[in-house]
Amino acid sequence: MLKKILPLAIIMALISCQISFAQQKPNVIFILADDYGTGEVGAYGADNYKTPNIDKLGKEGIRFNHCYTAALCGPSRALILTGRYAFRTGATNQDRTGTFTPQQETMIPSVFKKAGYATASIGKWGQLPGTPADFGFDYYMTFKGSGVYWNYQPKGKNYTINGEKVELKDKEYVPDVMHNLAVDFISSNKDKPFFLYYPLSLVHGEILPTPDSKPDSKDLYFDNIAYMDKMVGKLMSALDSLHLRDNTMIIFMGDNGTANGKAKMATIGGKPILGAKGSMLEGGGLVPLITYWKGVTPKGKVSNTMVDASDFYPTFMELTGIDKTQNPLDGQSILPELKGKKADHRTWIFNQLANNWYVRELKWKLNEAGELFDMTKAPFAETLVPADSKDPEAIAARARLQKKLDELNPAAGKVDDGDGTGRHANKKKKEGKKEKKHKEE
Repeated sequence: MLKKILPLAIIMALISCQISFAQQKPNVIFILADDYGTGEVGAYGADNYKTPNIDKLGKEGIRFNHCYTAALCGPSRALILTGRYAFRTGATNQDRTGTFTPQQETMIPSVFKKAGYATASIGKWGQLPGTPADFGFDYYMTFKGSGVYWNYQPKGKNYTINGEKVELKDKEYVPDVMHNLAVDFISSNKDKPFFLYYPLSLVHGEILPTPDSKPDSKDLYFDNIAYMDKMVGKLMSALDSLHLRDNTMIIFMGDNGTANGKAKMATIGGKPILGAKGSMLEGGGLVPLITYWKGVTPKGKVSNTMVDASDFYPTFMELTGIDKTQNPLDGQSILPELKGKKADHRTWIFNQLANNWYVRELKWKLNEAGELFDMTKAPFAETLVPADSKDPEAIAARARLQKKLDELNPAAGKVDDGDGTGRHANKKKKEGKKEKKHKEE
């Protein structure tokens, strides 16, 4: 009798251990807002926009004051997903972002898949190469380009689910479609760990009415931010209804700074942030970053840790226990801080767009031209330090940051061949190739 019972007891114990182990793996949802800077988030002191649901995440988790990423959509997303700087991947401009292959670069979902997670990308894939499936996502939804909301837009006629085109119906709103697909994915995988990469369409232009906009709305951009905030609240409610909040890490981040046409209104304390999307000034790469993991992240903490977008890949590696990757990573894990532990994180970040770059500490910034800036008044001002300054602190900062730039040596990597803005490849070269191909034909 004992011989028959013992194997069953062992089996039940093993099952129990497996269930317990699975429950210890937190789900991860990475929400990436499009063209969304700190001056548009209530929690960061925005004057003109209200974001109660995003703010609530900050009150319950950690709000980072110094998170940086590339100043344009494509290079930023490549940096986030590969954990590698542009001079290594070649993602120096919007066109070049789409040139690397899965054989050359791995992305974050590969980490989660190795750890037994279900993975999904729902939203903007933009300038990235191939499809999300090519880089390890089990499930994906994408749409053409950016700023797609309604089917009366030229690129809004349809969207794609796992390679199949789906017609966007009249009165269907893309952010709502994305939310419903996200909830379906979460519901289908609620009994096992999942990773959801959730790159929103909001608030990238074209700025159009939302389903909540009044017919006589005087500020559609305000409406768009309000709707995005509403979607964050709805997602949290869905996690509550599925009893998943306790074991889910939420990351909310902007993919670059506020778009140029909206930057003047993105004020904090009456002052506009210097620079905007596409700029190497503070407002180009400084973005909101809020993390919330119930019972794990310190509640209401405001962090001055220097974080750049390459840090997420190694953070997720540490979270899942996966310690190998195809290529060397540039980031450093911020998981200890997310867990409320004393963190020995680096004191600098690196930022690049096209052939422009800088290394940034809390007080100092040194760019590729050798210009040193005092960042005491950032993000509202950057003060150029004279090259012949005799200030001992400035001299030490210049030497320290130059040493870091020399170690990184971006100029020896994949040099940008674009038009210098980070937005396009070199148009003359492209035209020359087309002309040569035409002659050959």
